[in-house]
Amino acid sequence: MNFDINKIRIKQGENISIEDYDTKYAGTYTKNTAKKELKKNTKELKSMQEMFYADNRYSLLIILQASDAAGKDGAIRHVLGGLNPQGCRVHSFKSPSKLELEHDYIWRHYLALPERGMIEIFNRSHYENVIVTKVHPEYILGERIPGIDSLDKIDENFWKNRYEQINNFEKHIYENGTHILKFFLNLSKDEQKKRFLARIDTPEKNWKFSSTDLKERKYWKLYRKAFEDMINGTTTEYAPWHIIPADNKWFSRIAIGKIIYEKMKSLDLKFPPAEKPELLEKARKQLMNE
Repeated sequence: MNFDINKIRIKQGENISIEDYDTKYAGTYTKNTAKKELKKNTKELKSMQEMFYADNRYSLLIILQASDAAGKDGAIRHVLGGLNPQGCRVHSFKSPSKLELEHDYIWRHYLALPERGMIEIFNRSHYENVIVTKVHPEYILGERIPGIDSLDKIDENFWKNRYEQINNFEKHIYENGTHILKFFLNLSKDEQKKRFLARIDTPEKNWKFSSTDLKERKYWKLYRKAFEDMINGTTTEYAPWHIIPADNKWFSRIAIGKIIYEKMKSLDLKFPPAEKPELLEKARKQLMNE
């Protein structure tokens, strides 16, 4: 892989500190070698996707979580942009609607799960319910959960239960054929500042910047703790987290692409059996005689 997967993939039972992970780690890649290999990997993924679609036994759920400006959209575009759109979808989750709040917090994510043969990318996901809501627990009250009617009820036991609910949800879909890859794009605060300034200073990027981004940046340490707790609470053997160094976009893209490719290759995919040779020959003759 040209990088140490053990520096990226988290094992179940580990109790990691997010600050121990280097946001600039790039293995043995340089910007040029990563770009060249990304082109190669994109072609390989496209070929693998065709077989994945035809095999029609599994589905693949790719989850991207990160701070603002970490490069989720770019990763989707560069890594998965070459795939056949008939077999690949992207779902970006925003604040829940009134209808969605009338259901449990996983309901809207369940509706967006991929069917067999499909790849679904969640750009933000059900994990917002243990990230944003942990930094802003007042949002939990809007869910109107029985017995959770004040902020003091949202304690450590509440979050422990919510991690368990998410693990059970993911275990259920995994056991029914959906493989899960979870990526946390690990961006440094200094690099986020550079990217925010680039969005402000570049007219064609102005639309990407929102003053809300600066408001949330004030909660940087709280978000980092929420991400850390999320990873420790929801890394499982069937759905491990990968902490992707995100200061170098070219590395985060090659790392995500390689991990997706290795996952699909591990599934022993097959094209469906063709019709018997004599039937194919009969069809060929019939067409030739038209």
